Amino acid sequence: MFSNDKLDIASLDVIFNRMLETITSSKNDIFIISEQSRRSFEDMEKELEIVRQEIGLIINEADHLEAKSQLSKQRLVQVSKAFDNYSEEQVRTAYEIANDIQIKLLLAREKERQLRSKRDDLERRMKALYETIERADHIVNQVNVVINYLTSDLKNVGLALEQAKIKQDFGIRIIAAQEEERKRLSREIHDGPAQMMANVLMRSGLIERTSREKGMDAAIQELAELKVTVRNALSEVRRIIYDLRPMALDDLGIVPTLKKYLSTVMEYNSGVMIHFQSIGKEQRISSNHEVAIFRLVQECVTNALKHGQPKEISVKLEWLYNDINIVVKDDGKGFDEENVKEQSFGIIGMKERIDLLEGQMQIHSVVGKGTIVIFKIPFPDVEE
Repeated sequence: MFSNDKLDIASLDVIFNRMLETITSSKNDIFIISEQSRRSFEDMEKELEIVRQEIGLIINEADHLEAKSQLSKQRLVQVSKAFDNYSEEQVRTAYEIANDIQIKLLLAREKERQLRSKRDDLERRMKALYETIERADHIVNQVNVVINYLTSDLKNVGLALEQAKIKQDFGIRIIAAQEEERKRLSREIHDGPAQMMANVLMRSGLIERTSREKGMDAAIQELAELKVTVRNALSEVRRIIYDLRPMALDDLGIVPTLKKYLSTVMEYNSGVMIHFQSIGKEQRISSNHEVAIFRLVQECVTNALKHGQPKEISVKLEWLYNDINIVVKDDGKGFDEENVKEQSFGIIGMKERIDLLEGQMQIHSVVGKGTIVIFKIPFPDVEE
């Protein structure tokens, strides 16, 4: 536990490095499990293709035997009706042929049943294995996010605590804010690139089969759709990388950073016009407040683009004496406040961030008429 005395940074570094080594080792173990599962999945996929081909062959064989069985039965009926016209050898041969064909038919049907059962079992196992691969990839992505934070932001926390000698509750708030960012990034990676790449993995395996079963035109169409998915995943990864921490925020402040961010968003979302206004005397405020303001605007704009399909978005900052008003408005689809407000993880995250800053938040939305989000945030003394 921490006390009011000077922190032992060396001990903190030892704990930090051990924790980082443990997390890295766990990530490597999970990655090995994921790769082994992936190889098993590919092997089962090949085996499944062979089983399906064998099912097709045995069905054809059974159909052929069924036809021969019908002919042999007709021969038996013919022999039975004119028993005296055939020799004993001919009668015995007719019965033996019919019996032999019937046995082969039964064996073929039994083999078909076994192959179908094997196919169904392979499909069930592949589904479970694919879910394991997805979970493993998701966990690896989450661990990578944690490691990135541990190797960057958290290493500076100890030094910041020593230099500023801040109170313990402030440290708790920093950790809480970082945990919230990790949740947001994990959610975005899972819902965005991870899902897209999983889709790419599955669809790439289908292209070869499509070319065999439906021809090259269908396969080319699948490739075109796959290319769109990969392009979307690449854009999403680039956006997430930029979202981690805009460097301009520390160097230039909140207003120039928001201008650059909104301009970039507009470039990546053709057909959407984004307006930005800063009213009043702009000033530099604490880094934590600037990061919080940036994240709040970012969340609002991202939600509008993802769910609202707007044509215009406006972002306005109003600088007052000891607080700042932020208004984000869009002309998108809007939503039913009663049904969404209490369940949306994004709205809950914004509310928690506002609470940490001791600010206020209002959301007004009407289905078909857009959404407006208003934040009022008090800020501490201006940094020198």
